[in-house]
Amino acid sequence: MAILSALATEVLIPVAGVIGIAFAVVQWVLVSQVKLSPAAAAAGGSKNGYGDYLIEEEEGLNDHNVVVKCAEIQNAISEGATSFLFTEYQYVGIFMSIFAVVIFLFLGSVEGFSTKSQPCTYSEGKFCKPALFTALFSTASFLLGAITSLVSGFLGMKIATYANARTTLEARKGVGKAFITAFRSGAVMGFLLASSGLVVLYITINVFKLYYGDDWEGLFESITGYGLGGSSMALFGRVGGGIYTKAADVGADLVGKVERNIPEDDPRNPAVIADNVGDNVGDIAGMGSDLFGSYAESSCAALVVASISSFGINHDFTGMCYPLLVSSVGIIVCLITTLFATDFFEIKAVKEIEPALKKQLIISTALMTVGIAIISWLALPAKFTIYNFGTQKEVSNWGLFFCVAIGLWAGLIIGFVTEYYTSNAYSPVQDVADSCRTGAATNVIFGLALGYKSVIIPIFAIAVSIYVSFSIAAMYGIAVAALGMLSTIATGLAIDAYGPISDNAGGIAEMAGMSHRIRERTDALDAAGNTTAAIGKGFAIGSAALVSLALFGAFVSRAGVQVVDVLSPKVFIGLIVGAMLPYWFSAMTMKSVGSAALKMVEEVRRQFNTIPGLMEGTGKPDYATCVKISTDASIKEMIPPGALVMLTPLIVGTLFGVETLSGVLAGALVSGVQIAISASNTGGAWDNAKKYIEVSWCQRARKDPGP
Repeated sequence: MAILSALATEVLIPVAGVIGIAFAVVQWVLVSQVKLSPAAAAAGGSKNGYGDYLIEEEEGLNDHNVVVKCAEIQNAISEGATSFLFTEYQYVGIFMSIFAVVIFLFLGSVEGFSTKSQPCTYSEGKFCKPALFTALFSTASFLLGAITSLVSGFLGMKIATYANARTTLEARKGVGKAFITAFRSGAVMGFLLASSGLVVLYITINVFKLYYGDDWEGLFESITGYGLGGSSMALFGRVGGGIYTKAADVGADLVGKVERNIPEDDPRNPAVIADNVGDNVGDIAGMGSDLFGSYAESSCAALVVASISSFGINHDFTGMCYPLLVSSVGIIVCLITTLFATDFFEIKAVKEIEPALKKQLIISTALMTVGIAIISWLALPAKFTIYNFGTQKEVSNWGLFFCVAIGLWAGLIIGFVTEYYTSNAYSPVQDVADSCRTGAATNVIFGLALGYKSVIIPIFAIAVSIYVSFSIAAMYGIAVAALGMLSTIATGLAIDAYGPISDNAGGIAEMAGMSHRIRERTDALDAAGNTTAAIGKGFAIGSAALVSLALFGAFVSRAGVQVVDVLSPKVFIGLIVGAMLPYWFSAMTMKSVGSAALKMVEEVRRQFNTIPGLMEGTGKPDYATCVKISTDASIKEMIPPGALVMLTPLIVGTLFGVETLSGVLAGALVSGVQIAISASNTGGAWDNAKKYIEVSWCQRARKDPGP
């Protein structure tokens, strides 16, 4: 038996969740102490007794107009982002309702909408709850997962838009103060998402248990809807937000920087507000929903396999909740890790920013390894059995510790490789920047090559973690390895959300007409942010690969497929079609961005040509029209890619059967991981190569000012 009692487990999980939420609130209170009203800002400056006031005078901090401008710009960005998300959620809500009905009809029809108890699939001699009620509870958990995902994304966006101008104002006191404000704001999102995801899942399990009682097989099968709901909404959040942000980005930079030769984020540029709104709805709300989806899926996949293993059969509640206990320990570990960035060490120079973020990954991984060892020892019996395609495989508690730990360390390796290929401190990005001397063509070639090359080590890391975890604990091992990779999700999201907040801070500094020195500080924060955004994507992709494999294993087991035979024509055509799907999906999203960017470019050109005095700074641009172009394009264009992903399994399974569907799922998984890593790293590298060139040019200009 495990050392940790069922009662202790029932207390530990919600307490960890509540501590995480309380810590997020504390961080938010600390960020809110940076005031956005001129009187409060001036009063706050004179209050600090250690010379801050003199620095503020030197940087022009007490210029009331600057503070008022920052507040106005922040308000415009916040309103644009809120308006877009409400519009997006209305459309997504309709789709969610339709898909919930489809789930209910598909699951309920398995036994012809029977209300009679059925013989259990895995527990011989026992009877399980009727299929109709499992369909009903699965639909409810799907809606719950979807709503939690949407709320996570929305809260993240609200926090980011609350913090962006405050980061700008703090940049006048030094890069260290600005870093702490941006990082604390990211931590608010990270801890809120990780804690609320855990608490909602735990409450759902306990509420469903009131009906299911001893039928744990049915209970945890119905819980899987929670993961599906989370990842379904993440899909729309990512696609809709991504189309919005890239259309605005391309439109703003092509006309503003290239054609009109004005700085990035110049207030004269009509697309500048849309560009900054895009950072929040794409990189914050989209990424928040995305990581929540992976987190929920990995927890649900592990719980389903555990329910038909010795934990479920013997009704060992503590062993059953092992995935949730790992997440609970993760919240406490991330809390300690965050204090290293905000309280224990102070950043004094630009060059210390990236190492500080890198330390966050290292510290959280090292502490989490110890945490996993302790919880594996306390929560698991010395020996137990795990379901493995029809048989029960004996596993030890230390075996499961290795499964979670290898996922955790594979995540760190993916994070470091991503950093190496996307940070301008290393040769790959510097080579891409250097290739620009001969034009755009060589830049594109070098950038694509960098992305393809960056796939190699992450794929080996994922492959090794799959092989080791499967060898030790079958599909359950893979599910908990994915959970291990996401166990430090609060820290991962904090360093990920930090990027767009810093990007917005730089934009606000430019638009408010602040000094070049402050813009340099925010650019340094932003350059590190581009790298952390790529690291966040790396974690999301790596964990999604492991989760997909675990869910694929669960699907194959449940569908009664003994072997997926690659030589079978039905499976092979499925593999080829499945491998093609990520390309089809990417083509749809890229085409959507292209057509939206085209409209944006035309609108920005029109305003520059027709609004009198716009280039001179005397005319006012029409920001609202550009925001509307991005909103309309992303709402209209996000439905077809979303429908492709959601409907393909239903159509293939219905028309061609489970063998072909298993081929399609395997093909899409293998192909999608490669494309995702290469595209993510190519984008991050190009972005930082641009920053590297700008910084190098500024430094040369200062050394040699010319005649």
